[in-house]
Amino acid sequence: MSEEKPVASRKDRPTGSMHVGDSDFDVNDPAYEMDATWGEVCTACCVKSPAEWGMAFLGLFGCLFFLYFFLLGLNLLGSGAKVMGGCAAGALFGDDMNPIAGLMVGIVATVLLQSSSTTTSIVVSLVGADTVSVKQGIFMIMGANIGTSVTNTIIAMGHMGDGDQLERAFAGATVHDMFNFLSVGVLLPVEAATGYLFHLTKACVKNFKSQDGEKWEGPVKKLVSPLGKRIIIVNKKVAKEIASGKSTCDTYYPNNGTLSCEDYSDPLTCKSGLMSCDKKADTPYCPAFFDPEATESIDRTSGVCSFIIGLILLFICLFALVKILQRMMMGASTRVLYKATNINGYVAILIGAGITILVQSSSITTSVLTPLVGVGALRLEQMLPLTLGANIGTTVTGLLAALLGNANGMQVALAHLFFNITGIAIWYPVPFMRNIPLNAARALGRSTRLFRGFPLIYIAIAFIAMPLIFLGISYLFSDGNSGLTALGSIIVVVLGLAIIYTGYYCKYQGGSEKCTECLVTREKRNNAVNELPDDMEWLKAKVRELSEHTGLPVDEEAGAEEPADEKTEAPKEEDEA
Repeated sequence: MSEEKPVASRKDRPTGSMHVGDSDFDVNDPAYEMDATWGEVCTACCVKSPAEWGMAFLGLFGCLFFLYFFLLGLNLLGSGAKVMGGCAAGALFGDDMNPIAGLMVGIVATVLLQSSSTTTSIVVSLVGADTVSVKQGIFMIMGANIGTSVTNTIIAMGHMGDGDQLERAFAGATVHDMFNFLSVGVLLPVEAATGYLFHLTKACVKNFKSQDGEKWEGPVKKLVSPLGKRIIIVNKKVAKEIASGKSTCDTYYPNNGTLSCEDYSDPLTCKSGLMSCDKKADTPYCPAFFDPEATESIDRTSGVCSFIIGLILLFICLFALVKILQRMMMGASTRVLYKATNINGYVAILIGAGITILVQSSSITTSVLTPLVGVGALRLEQMLPLTLGANIGTTVTGLLAALLGNANGMQVALAHLFFNITGIAIWYPVPFMRNIPLNAARALGRSTRLFRGFPLIYIAIAFIAMPLIFLGISYLFSDGNSGLTALGSIIVVVLGLAIIYTGYYCKYQGGSEKCTECLVTREKRNNAVNELPDDMEWLKAKVRELSEHTGLPVDEEAGAEEPADEKTEAPKEEDEA
């Protein structure tokens, strides 16, 4: 009897259901939303053979193993960024700036520190010390909300090897960006004009009193930090003290540009620079990257190394997690996945907030969820409420830090919370409004089809170039120098005209179509080059089949050499005769 061919398309199934691994698998296909019963979900989850249970537990162990090192990679990435950019981020903060400048400082500082929680804590402490006003702190917090989404956008680039996964993962990552950009676009002018968040939070902290206590550390940090601290420990005081004007980067290297140590043979006697030792541990120790004779540049280099190691670890673990998840879900009906993950959106917001409170980082929550969107286990509509919950959960870190401070610091922390709650109230409850960030994220995801390097361009423009340009222009106007103000006015006019011309060119002169055609042609050319070895192997196989059928030689060069050999042998035979 002939073996039955495995079904590889929903079109070949009587029920028309879609399964993970199908040739026509598409999370946006209506077949994905075919509903299943909870009985089918329980059967798919719990009714397995002993061998299947063994593979399931092995897959679960593999997921947990690589997830731990994925989180370790995020830890090293963030620590390296803080060491590299701690001085620069601290120097950005100041009180003499307009709302746009405050927003851009929040974005750039969070991109440099790779942590909105750290930026929020710095802003809360600066406001509490009256170094930065509450109003400026609110605008900085808005920027931190945007900057935190760069991490999971970087994670999405780990799917560049698969066009389908990259499209889904990049859309899943940027739905967070779109919500933050849209919320800031609405609430920044409202806050600048009316002081909505300022007055609301001022009423909330009217009778606030500082509380005594210790900083709470989440369970995930307790698991990951011990190993991460053996590699690198960041001196978290650097950015705060530089921002408050208490010190400069050179202050931490007073001994001719090196650290101050009582005994250079014992690193524990050294004062902290950009990095430090754990002197509060039961057995005090210094991390692997700590060097008692380090200069500022050496410590920055160590930060770069930590950042690169973290990035490599992230992509390796991401690759392994995706492969394991694909293997575990291969052949699973999307009806079952849809039923198991299709929870109420508001419940999903609470789940996202709860997870983020536990891990104390919205970047960790969204970075772990992004690969699930990439492999098709989560749809974009399910990712959005989870990221909104992560935005709520990350404000708890600032609130806990503000409890130990004064009313001004608590006011900024509450402004962060109410900013996110107001943004959710605007963009989530009404389906029409909800579709705006969803459709924008889908459009960005589709852009990766035109050019797989688009995520890099997006990050460079959205999180680096634009904030720095606006920050520079803002400083030109806030410096008080009439010459700089005139220069700023000229730059604004030139940029405005360039934007208007670009819009006109794209809409009325076919610029958009030309750009799309150029990117499509480029992507086709790259795909053709990448697929050339496989195509050549296929052609060689076809030539061999043809040669077997016709009796012609497979290798033309070999065939051409044979007559030449015969000709050289012929004179020899004549000589012998």
